[in-house]
Amino acid sequence: MYTQIKKWGNSNAVRIPKDLLDTLGLKENDKIEIRIEDNKLIIEPLYKHRTLEERLAEYDGEYNYGEWDTGRPKGNEVL
Repeated sequence: MYTQIKKWGNSNAVRIPKDLLDTLGLKENDKIEIRIEDNKLIIEPLYKHRTLEERLAEYDGEYNYGEWDTGRPKGNEVL
């Protein structure tokens, strides 16, 4: 995909097509990190830290668990 650098006020900007934003799950005003690596411009999304309440709201109530074998004691572990 090709695009151009365009003037935007006193700065320059690169337009990111909607298809790419949708693929990354990004929208207007989301924060991103921009850096240069090996003479390439890298743009990565910064994912928002979710609160405990936000995480619990996403929880579907199913928890898969099981027992596991930790092996034989190797010292003074208490069983």
